[in-house]
This record gives sequence, structure tokens and C-alpha cells, in this order.
Amino acid sequence: MFRSWLEPLPLIAILRGLCPQESVAIGTAIAGAGFRILEVPLNSPRPLESIRMLADALGDRCLIGAGTVLTVDAVADVADAGGKVIVMPHADTQVIAAAKNAGLFCVPGVSTPTEAFAALRAGADALKAFPAELVTPAVLRSWRAILPPEVPLLPVGGIDPEGMAVYRRAGATGFGIGSALYAPGRSVAEVADAARAFAHAWASSSTESGNRDTPRA
Repeated sequence: MFRSWLEPLPLIAILRGLCPQESVAIGTAIAGAGFRILEVPLNSPRPLESIRMLADALGDRCLIGAGTVLTVDAVADVADAGGKVIVMPHADTQVIAAAKNAGLFCVPGVSTPTEAFAALRAGADALKAFPAELVTPAVLRSWRAILPPEVPLLPVGGIDPEGMAVYRRAGATGFGIGSALYAPGRSVAEVADAARAFAHAWASSSTESGNRDTPRA
């Protein structure tokens, strides 16, 4: 199940701009901080090569896949490269269906309840609340009241360590972390430090949220 990959640290590393030659070093540093899901957006340089290298090096302990997946054909390319999860900025039900038919996990982006329920009907394993600047904690709390409690809700967009607790109190299951974690030109040591900061912030947010656990499937 997808939820098993979200435990114990439900943070997805979004490695936009990652190059193949740095992929294993960066991925290993992030995995060392406890991250178990890494995505390489398809608008990165030679993304399928990075996905294949990450899957070969870390596939036994991390779920590797692609982000910014826009088409059915792209799903097939990711599967061929060894990717196991499809992350999307939108909720195209044909792309979701293609991912599920290929045996992959799928996390589509949604910004309204209508999109959320359509994505779930199409087989989505989790929902990417995107952009988080639009899906505020107050909005997320309203979604949590109507969506199935076992559905993982993952805000993405502008997330930093300081902003995680308020979203978690509103019902966030985890987060997708982008440029605050990795950006082109950042050293492996800098990325490792950022990954540890996010892991610490997640653990701290549990205390700040009154140790409330999110529902499990």
C-alpha cells in the first residue's frame, strides 16, 4: 500500500532540476534523513535516466518515481525506467487510470473537492493538495471533513519546516517538499541538512498537534 511508504516519515522529496550525475548522491543523502519517497519531475534534465539510477541504487528502501507527469505516454516511459509512483500537478483521470493499469502508485494534484473525488474514483492512492498557497489549512480542514479519512492528503507548494504544524493540525497526512529541500546547484551536504530539518520539523509537529495520528487505511 502507498501509505506504508509514508511511514514513519510522510514527506515526498521533489527533486526538480536534478541531473543524473548527482542523482544517487542527492537521493542517498535525502534517504539518510528518513525520506522514503523521491520523485524526479519530468521537466528536469534527462529525468528518466535519473529515475533509473535512483531506482537501481535506492529502490530496495525508497519509492522512486516521477513528478509533473502530464500524459499517458509519459506514464509508460516512467514505468520503463523503473519508476513506481506517478505524481501529477493535475487530476487527469486518463493519466491516473494509465498509472494504475501499469501497476504504479498515483498521486494526482487537486485543488477542489470535485477534482479530489474524481481522482479517487479513477484510482488515486493519495491526493496532492496543490498549490498549497491556494489550499490553505482552513480549506484542507474542510476537505478532511468530507473525504474518506483513510485518504492521504499531501499539501505541496511553498512548504517549509515552519509551516508544517498548522497544516498537520488541519489534517495533512504529509507533504511534498520541493525547492526548500533541493534546488540545482545545492551541495549534497546542504541537501542533507535540509532533509534533516524537515524530518525534525515533522517530528516536532506531532507534539505541536497534540500527538494526533492521522487515520490509517
